[in-house]
Amino acid sequence: MFSFYLLWCLGYLVLHAWLSYQWPPKHQLKARAPLPLKTSLIIPFRNERQNAPRLALEIRKIQFPDLEIILVDDQSEDGSFEILSELMEDVRGVRLLKSPGIGKKAALSHGISHSRGALIVTSDADCSFPENWIEKLSRPFQHSAIQLVAGPVVASLRGNSVFGKFQQIEWLSILLLTQVSFLRKQPLMCSGANLAFRKKAFEEVGGYLGNEQVLSGDDEFLLKKMVSYYGPESCVYVPAREVLVATQAQTSWTDLIRQRIRWAGKWKSHQSFSHASYALLAFMSQGVWIGSLVVFVGDWHGLLFLLTIWGVKILAEKLSLGRVGLSLGQRLEVKDYIFTSLIHPFYVLGVGLGTLFIKVKWKGRSQEDSLI
Repeated sequence: MFSFYLLWCLGYLVLHAWLSYQWPPKHQLKARAPLPLKTSLIIPFRNERQNAPRLALEIRKIQFPDLEIILVDDQSEDGSFEILSELMEDVRGVRLLKSPGIGKKAALSHGISHSRGALIVTSDADCSFPENWIEKLSRPFQHSAIQLVAGPVVASLRGNSVFGKFQQIEWLSILLLTQVSFLRKQPLMCSGANLAFRKKAFEEVGGYLGNEQVLSGDDEFLLKKMVSYYGPESCVYVPAREVLVATQAQTSWTDLIRQRIRWAGKWKSHQSFSHASYALLAFMSQGVWIGSLVVFVGDWHGLLFLLTIWGVKILAEKLSLGRVGLSLGQRLEVKDYIFTSLIHPFYVLGVGLGTLFIKVKWKGRSQEDSLI
């Protein structure tokens, strides 16, 4: 087993060294004339009473000419619609709609069907945006072949908690894997919190039809449809700080794990060999790390070797994810990477098992309630 883990650690270090070079140290967005396309920002919301004032401030600071903003209420039960109606009353170009269907996909579809823009941008009600976010995210659409553009998302940090840093580092790993999959012309994932696409292309691929029964996944299922219909070259990822969107971090481990179980649940619905392979590989690799705790506990030689291989793990992950974080202005300390590296295998194992055995609810809804 010593030989196996030596080779494993070497391969892990080489892999993360290679991954680190797939992320540009500083992505340069080429300056171009404003895109002559009417653009609509669609933000669905459900029970966002607490986030409403901050969302109103975020919307007010967006700089983009003739932007149409549509906020779609997904049957809120806390007065969110009325609060946002009042907060947005004096903001030009903002409309509030009530979705007749159930679920985020239904709300997005309703907003898109009532939009006047040729270009659709989507996000979430708990997000914050750079002022020139939409202008810079839309630049790739200068090329007529581009149908979908995805941007990075990270968790906004509350205070200086280890738990918050864990979420930030996990997001960095998601961004890195997203970047690699787009570079390899096999896009696996993207986030609906920072997504843009042509309305015509959305209609051509049938929108969200075919996966309405899945609670989440409006972003990834649409990406998969775009790649299948237009080819992988039609979809691009912009790994730039200028288009970085921040989403609210979860407040507890229970909330975080339940959210990730909900996200992971959509991978079972992809019916894709590549998605299944990546999920299985991630699960098995974490099992290898956990297995080392059993194999090498017993004497001081084993403990010394255990410390060595886990040290390599921490070093490798700091090498790749630190590069991503630095380019996006997310400054994290070595102790944050140590904690995350030690906890992450058990966290992934828990989410994986939870996906198989736990039915989660999101804002009072279960999977069965999510049909449009």
